[in-house]
Amino acid sequence: HFELLPESSLQAAQRSLLDSLTPEINSLLSRCESHLDRLERREQALIARCELLEGRLSSSGEDGRRSRSSSLSGGKARASGAADGGEGAEREMLKLKQMRAKKERLQYAVERLELQAKQRQRQLRMSVAAQPGAGEEL
Repeated sequence: HFELLPESSLQAAQRSLLDSLTPEINSLLSRCESHLDRLERREQALIARCELLEGRLSSSGEDGRRSRSSSLSGGKARASGAADGGEGAEREMLKLKQMRAKKERLQYAVERLELQAKQRQRQLRMSVAAQPGAGEEL
């Protein structure tokens, strides 16, 4: 059995329901958006970290090849230095080895700083995009 209600009371009930639910829905939507932004920033950070680690792995793989080839050529130079009987060649080789190590450290530092700069640029773009009024218009 159904009761008939006047349309005005039905509309008033709908408005009341809408007025009570709208703020809660908006609150839930904003919480979801902030959580999604947080997850997106985390994803970008993980991507940047992955790129950094890949760079380290590739540079360490190259360093391993370089150190093997330099140790082979260094052994030949040491043998010729020993044959000459000069300590100058040994000192020169040691200095060259130190300079190569320093070069590799600096290359690694530059790569790391470039990746950090890329990550900060991504974060800045994300924060600018997340600001109200910076995105789409309603």
